[in-house]
Amino acid sequence: MRSDNSLLTHVGIIMDGNGRWAKSRGLPRIDGHKAAEESIHEAVEYCGEIGIRYLTLFAFSTENWKRPRAEVSFIMFLLSRFIKRNVDNLDRKDVRIRATGRLDDLPSKPRADLDAAISRTESNQGLNLILALSYGGRAEIVDAVKSLTEEIQSGRKSVMDISEEAINSHMYLPDVPDPDLIIRTSGEIRLSNFLLWESAYSELYFTDVLWPDFRRRHMQEAFVDYKSRRRRFGDIDGN
Repeated sequence: MRSDNSLLTHVGIIMDGNGRWAKSRGLPRIDGHKAAEESIHEAVEYCGEIGIRYLTLFAFSTENWKRPRAEVSFIMFLLSRFIKRNVDNLDRKDVRIRATGRLDDLPSKPRADLDAAISRTESNQGLNLILALSYGGRAEIVDAVKSLTEEIQSGRKSVMDISEEAINSHMYLPDVPDPDLIIRTSGEIRLSNFLLWESAYSELYFTDVLWPDFRRRHMQEAFVDYKSRRRRFGDIDGN
């Protein structure tokens, strides 16, 4: 495992605070979701410029389906709009669009737009932009265990084959390295079911800035803080 703090390959962001941003301005919650797009643009642009290989954005959780139907429908509309408005530019910038989560839960229109963008950009070699959609860390672990259990029941594996590596190989995106840094906006200090398996040794950074206000300078501050830390990965000496 890497212990060099200067190496930053995978960044995850819990994009929190859209509703509070809108409420503080006397606006409906959906306006907060609309305002969030500019922050996504800045995060993608900056990560691409400095050579980050993977950026995972927690866009919609498994729990978010419990929100009012009108709000969920609008978020799904924004997902389709974001993809269609940005896929050309992202493709030109060599960004590969990917997704993680229970994608079969998505409505047909945003799922079709997402699949088209994933297919179009799959050969790109730049930043991997991973959208976590209908995603939950616990759900991912459950799905991985189910998949591994099916292999055991079919005789392709035995119980003795169960290991961290075996479970990891059944996660949604097993080729993606664990996040080095997870950023959460809005002042909340928790992971909220985001990349639970993958974040075992991730550095965590929390900021009071609401996501629609989060800009390049805030991400720079997070990266500077990350580089000041000494990552130990459970080794008391950090070697």
